[in-house]
Amino acid sequence: MIRFDKDVKTNEIRDALEVQFEGNAPEVKTFGPTSQVKVTTKYLIDNDGAEVDSLIQHKLFQGLKPFYSNPNFNYTDFTTDVTESGKLLGIRSSQKVGPTIADDIRNKAFLAVFFALIVIFIYIAIRFKKWQYGFGGLVSLFHDAFITLGIFSLLYSIMPFSMEADQALIAAILTIIGYSINDTVIIFDRIREYVTLHPKRDYKTNVNEALNSTLSRTVNTSGTTLIVLIAMFIFGGETVRGFTFALLFGIFFGTYSSVFVATPLAYDLMMRKIKKSLKVKTSK
Repeated sequence: MIRFDKDVKTNEIRDALEVQFEGNAPEVKTFGPTSQVKVTTKYLIDNDGAEVDSLIQHKLFQGLKPFYSNPNFNYTDFTTDVTESGKLLGIRSSQKVGPTIADDIRNKAFLAVFFALIVIFIYIAIRFKKWQYGFGGLVSLFHDAFITLGIFSLLYSIMPFSMEADQALIAAILTIIGYSINDTVIIFDRIREYVTLHPKRDYKTNVNEALNSTLSRTVNTSGTTLIVLIAMFIFGGETVRGFTFALLFGIFFGTYSSVFVATPLAYDLMMRKIKKSLKVKTSK
């Protein structure tokens, strides 16, 4: 965390530090007042040398010195407690996320997604009183999360903005899961409604009619959501660009999976059960 003696703009700081960090643009966020920012960089992250911290602090000072009003503000002032007008300036706190902490964050993220999927599976199975619906929803949600993570992995070194696997990405994955299961539940509800209203009609026709009746609603909802996300991606600033990028793909594939993964899978499993029960009755 770094404090200045005047208000600063995060995009200007990011551009200045990108030059110092040899093209590795850091993540810069306002932290509290507009004169205070949080800078996160992966520059020399794999180097555990004793001189690395000092080198990074020097590069931070060289890049951020022009943003201080006092022309006599020096490196010592930047790295130690210096008071000006009652405010402590320069580096207020710093930390390095090592491999152990990174592994801990990753493991907790996997557990969060795993338990979210399991709880949703149980909820769907209980709500519709058929485990086939729960399994279809579970597979579609895993599909959404896996594809979003895959896209992040493939484009990590290509896209010109931060695509770190951090808390923002996990929040995006959980948001995608919630959005996708909402679409899936609406389709399953309509299938159950059609089965109740038309018990003599074959199951395939009821499923097809349910999909057709909810398709316009699904497309309209997803379309308006994507429009908002595109606006956020373009105008929302650098700090939320990775988050909205994940949501863009997640909402798209979440809508697709509700129609083309969850429902067909639940249908196939239900048809197997129906055919199996018919065979048992025929044999008797």
